[in-house]
Amino acid sequence: MVTLGSRVWCRVEKTCRHLPIVLNTVLVFSITAEVSYLVLIEAPLEPELKKSDWSSTWKSIHLFAQYFMLVNITWNALLFLKTNPSIRGVFFGGDMVGQGWRYCYTCETHTPPRCSHCYDCNVCVLRRDHHCVFFGQCVGFRNYRYFLSCLFFMWAGLLYAVVMNAEVFIVILKEGVTFHSFMLLLVPWIMLVTGQVTAQAFAFAFIADTCVIGFLLVSAFLFFHVGLMVRGQTTREWYSTRRPYSLGILANIRECLGEHWFFCWICPLIPSVLPGDGIHFKVTGSLEPVR
Repeated sequence: MVTLGSRVWCRVEKTCRHLPIVLNTVLVFSITAEVSYLVLIEAPLEPELKKSDWSSTWKSIHLFAQYFMLVNITWNALLFLKTNPSIRGVFFGGDMVGQGWRYCYTCETHTPPRCSHCYDCNVCVLRRDHHCVFFGQCVGFRNYRYFLSCLFFMWAGLLYAVVMNAEVFIVILKEGVTFHSFMLLLVPWIMLVTGQVTAQAFAFAFIADTCVIGFLLVSAFLFFHVGLMVRGQTTREWYSTRRPYSLGILANIRECLGEHWFFCWICPLIPSVLPGDGIHFKVTGSLEPVR
């Protein structure tokens, strides 16, 4: 019999799984709104340029670039979540079992090479890379393109936001590096609670800090996964220092992004058929970990 405590714990656990997605969505749209405000209201800094034709053109270009990145982030994220990377619906014939195959006692089936069980998703995932806590879903063979494209546009968008927020840092530090400015940049929450700054100053400082920290984190994730892609590895294989499926740089990129790898990242609607099936992989090196 399921106790009340068990039901409450299940509810809390399900809520916590969706919490990173909600927080990411709030942050992305908050940063977009703040940068839009900077473009439309604050820029350009010179008063005589605010009503000029150049100002209107400048703002239009910036808004187009900004919302182009936002649409790509949102669309790639939705396709990533919608695309099922697991073995559900995949038929494994008995004659397919061979080298590198394993038996999953949880799913009660044989699984192909590079496939592993995710205990968060409670299913085996084809060419599993890792479980992404920010999206609450595994990164695998079918949705890796959308994950990487989303990561790229998040990186580009945060870089753009950091550049646009340079004005915020200039305003905060215009009187030099004082204790007040240092605390506002480091712990804006404390400055707001103690009444040292207004809500508007807190919002600008908090979002500017978020942009810088987010840019550094996303940069690390992006460059790490681009490195894995060109090396033909998954995160699990990187841990074990194995590269048995590397086909060369261009072929490795094509394995992840599909036939139209050179321009499919521009828009998630561009079709790019993956060359493999997520089950069979050409072995080009030793399957044993490198000592």
